[in-house]
Amino acid sequence: MPDSKRYAEDESECTVVLERYNTILDELFAGADVYVITPLWTTEAEVPPSQAVTGYWQSLLVEDDPDPAFRTYCHLFVARRPWRRGCIDDLLRDIADDKVAGVLITDTRLLRIHHPYDGGADVFLATSEERDRVRDRHADWLSRHPLGL
Repeated sequence: MPDSKRYAEDESECTVVLERYNTILDELFAGADVYVITPLWTTEAEVPPSQAVTGYWQSLLVEDDPDPAFRTYCHLFVARRPWRRGCIDDLLRDIADDKVAGVLITDTRLLRIHHPYDGGADVFLATSEERDRVRDRHADWLSRHPLGL
């Protein structure tokens, strides 16, 4: 967000957030298929029945506490789709509103990863040169915080 603001307060600011997400996603994935990886955290090892057939990929034990009540599992769901600007705007809006977290959008070779979150996004690229080009193209979008946060 402009001025390192974390949350959109109205529709015009939400438009800015979606425009920025989509601009970077277009630069990374235009004309290619992407994986949209969505996590679901639970205290149960089993995939919730309501989610079991919706692109289930794998489950990970994240916190192996001796007390089963405190174990944490991350169930990952993957959808492969051709990238088109705006194709995941509903999901991106939920991410920006902090309703969904931990989503990754990646090319099918896992060389470029976009991790949107409330207040911004992390972009992981194959080379430092590519990273620097993307950063320089969008320098005015970067946080003004001294640590870049």
